[in-house]
Amino acid sequence: MEIRHLKLVKAIVEEGSITNAINKLHLTQSALSHQLKEAEYQLGTKIFLRQNKKLVLTKAGEKLYETANDVLSKLSDTEREIKQLIFGEFGEISISTECYSSYHWLPSVLKQFHLLYPNIELKIVMEATHYPLQKLLEGVIDIAIVSDPLNDKRIRYTELFQDEMLMVVSENHEWSRKKYVVAEDFTDQHLLIHSLPLETVTVHQFLLAPAKVTPKKITPLPLTEASLEMVKADMGVMAMAKWALQPYLKNDSIRAVKIGRNGLKRKHYIAYLSDKQHPEYFSHFVAFLQTEIHQQWNI
Repeated sequence: MEIRHLKLVKAIVEEGSITNAINKLHLTQSALSHQLKEAEYQLGTKIFLRQNKKLVLTKAGEKLYETANDVLSKLSDTEREIKQLIFGEFGEISISTECYSSYHWLPSVLKQFHLLYPNIELKIVMEATHYPLQKLLEGVIDIAIVSDPLNDKRIRYTELFQDEMLMVVSENHEWSRKKYVVAEDFTDQHLLIHSLPLETVTVHQFLLAPAKVTPKKITPLPLTEASLEMVKADMGVMAMAKWALQPYLKNDSIRAVKIGRNGLKRKHYIAYLSDKQHPEYFSHFVAFLQTEIHQQWNI
């Protein structure tokens, strides 16, 4: 009997269904079924019985589930204690990002890290959003997540991920039939942005400013949902990262349009001071952030 078998039984019981267990364990249905049969073969008996379309533990399954709770809990405690010995008992990391859309995924990643390192306090410093690199140099934050690196030897950058920006328009908008838009298409448009200053807005920085194009109207609107409602009503257009836009594209009243023939792509970096002595848990957090983002988005 292996740890993965114990995790499997625990997930099926606590998630309430095979489907939910598949999602939690990140397995395919065939892989889950194979592992379950493998565990039952090793025990020489059934672990679950199907009753009224539900999986119910057998007597042997109940005993195994009880053992799984004890063993996995003890293993989790041991891992946490070892990590505390290696990476330090207590600490704090303050973090900010120049892109407001990043705050959609950042809290969940920080929560995952906190489960592994409960004594490391992670702080999101929202007020540093507009000038994260400046705040990094001032010592206000420890980590900045940016897509526009500053050429400064005091700052070290580690690539985090790359995303693509898309324009969001209503289904009735003239752009909805275009394969892509160029800077000149914006001259008669109402552009909705998340916040000022305009220099920090990706579509302005990399498309409009180089072409010296200014939209007919620009409105800062910090709430994504409010901006999308205006787009649906054909009262403006807005740019969003492709990964952040995906859940909203299920709505038939909006369309996504590529920016430029080759698309508008940007890289995001983890920035931190190069000459500062960081504790062990700091470098581990940087590695954790990279791994978690790649696993979530398969990039």
